[in-house]
Amino acid sequence: MDLATVIGIVSGTIILLIAVLLGGSILLFVNIPSVLIVGGGVVATALIRFGMGDVVNSIKVAMNVFFTKTSNSQQVIQEIVNLANIARKNGLIVLEQQPIEDVFLKKAIMYCVDGHEAEFIEEVLRKEVSLTTERHDLGKKTFSAMGDSAPAFGMIGTLVGLVQMLANMEDPSAIGPAMAVCLLTTLYGAVAANLFFLPIADKLALRSQEEERNRRLIIEGVLGILKGLNPRVMEEYLETFLPPKDRKTEEGKK
Repeated sequence: MDLATVIGIVSGTIILLIAVLLGGSILLFVNIPSVLIVGGGVVATALIRFGMGDVVNSIKVAMNVFFTKTSNSQQVIQEIVNLANIARKNGLIVLEQQPIEDVFLKKAIMYCVDGHEAEFIEEVLRKEVSLTTERHDLGKKTFSAMGDSAPAFGMIGTLVGLVQMLANMEDPSAIGPAMAVCLLTTLYGAVAANLFFLPIADKLALRSQEEERNRRLIIEGVLGILKGLNPRVMEEYLETFLPPKDRKTEEGKK
């Protein structure tokens, strides 16, 4: 589970609730028509912009923000270096018996064990990386679109409320409460966009970048194993994928 995402959303919600409660009753901030306008509008525009399957799949992809944590790149490098050491001493076939948690790395190693050519392995793995990135991009775009449309529907709801209020000006004492209700729709749209949709879209993009980097790193590592590259040299080379502060070798930190 990604604790940063959970802590961010929970703390943001609590801070908002505290601000509301300090100003009066929370019921002042509850308005069902406003929820329907913002919620229904966001879903409707998502369905117009994307296919039904894309919207459903983007929700599944969004679960990665909460429940999936990308493999640590340094640990992936160490695992590849260990596999390279084993392959140099005992041959590629022994790698079949090694416990490998990362599904992508395991698949790449199995291609090596099965005796496929390096060009074929590289082509298949890079194709998978490309298609996975496309799926993640679609999920990010869907949530970005929701983040764009939520404030817009908040404003639309406010305008609808203003028209209804101005059409019923016989009772001046009702204007203030009615205006408050109008503004609630804008509030709902702003909160939905800035506390949920846009942060989730950004986290999806970050997760996608991290996963793509790890997979590119795995491809280079597996190709290095096939070439019989020295494990120490391979470690230094793979660490070039990491920022200097995360590199383990002295050469990599330079």
